Amino acid sequence: MVHKVKAVVVREKNAPVSVETILVPDPGPGEALEDVLTCGVCHTDLHYTLGGIGDEFPYLLGHEATGVVAAVGEGVTEVAAGDRVILNWRAVCGQCRACAKGQPQYCFNTANATQKMTLEDGTELSPALGIGAFAEKTLVAAGQCTKVDEDADPAAVGLLGCGVMAGIGAAINTGEVKRGESVAVIGCGGVGIAAIAGAKLAGATTIIAVDIDENKIQMAKNLGATHGVNSRTSDPVEAIRELTGGNGADVVIEAVGRPETYKQAFYARDLAGRVVLVGVPTPEMVLELPLLDVFGRGGSLKSSWYGDCLPSRDFPMLVAHYKAGNLDLDAFVSERITIDQVEEAFAKMHEGKVLRSVVEISSVVEIESAAGTQAAAADTAVASV
Repeated sequence: MVHKVKAVVVREKNAPVSVETILVPDPGPGEALEDVLTCGVCHTDLHYTLGGIGDEFPYLLGHEATGVVAAVGEGVTEVAAGDRVILNWRAVCGQCRACAKGQPQYCFNTANATQKMTLEDGTELSPALGIGAFAEKTLVAAGQCTKVDEDADPAAVGLLGCGVMAGIGAAINTGEVKRGESVAVIGCGGVGIAAIAGAKLAGATTIIAVDIDENKIQMAKNLGATHGVNSRTSDPVEAIRELTGGNGADVVIEAVGRPETYKQAFYARDLAGRVVLVGVPTPEMVLELPLLDVFGRGGSLKSSWYGDCLPSRDFPMLVAHYKAGNLDLDAFVSERITIDQVEEAFAKMHEGKVLRSVVEISSVVEIESAAGTQAAAADTAVASV
């Protein structure tokens, strides 16, 4: 069976997005069909529209999502129809060299659905990060589904599917922030503020938010920063050192992805401290650092891929912290919008007006009602035979 559903597509580089009818097949072996509940509007989706990630247009956008499993294909045991899930783009293979070394968070052979979703004319779609969740239904590899509690707000916990997990993981996984340590985060967009929330969750006692926008600095303070530095008016390296007894922070997380801000992070850390790069640079950027300084300052320089997360481990743990009141995911949801407002949400995000706009695509009631209608139709068909 093929499902006709509404979805957000970008057909060519720099073109506005459009809501179109797409065709989604039933799941094959190892696949799962999802009824999408919510999907956050992430910078990665904007980068797809700008051609910054690839040129395999048209793209089916959206990836930071929650859903309900509608059906599973042959051989799927991880999830079943009716399960509430967060979608992820690290479906661990269990067999590659990273997995074999006991480091599945670095899996080099993550899976996506084998079958293609298409436009009505048969044109194949490239789903963003192998997910494509600005859609009423999407098809993914079953390993991309992480089962979570049904009583958590899907709009909030769905953000763990990408940006919020990237930031929190940069602190707790890659940066290995410990209780009582000092942390500075350079760049207070959604990922940077999530890193601040992660540092707070890990027990850091001095958490410094650095940005050029006072509104973002205030948002960072609302979510755990103890100090704010406006790098438009102050030297961030000197300010961070001053706030850490003249030494620099134990961990500095760079959430911008530029050589200038990376250098600031490098020199703002304490001797033997850690620098974590979670901001994504563009291909032409080049970093120059004196090699003697790299040696002489010691410590470690790390990159954080998807917060070095293992979805099966980290998503349920963070949802539990959210439900216990330790992690305010609700604060990241700046607005709830409809599927035809994604283009406007991109503009708000680019202007720094929101942490996350979240598209509410379906409700659990709607999904259950549709499933009941389909079951009744099937029963009627059987009875007529």
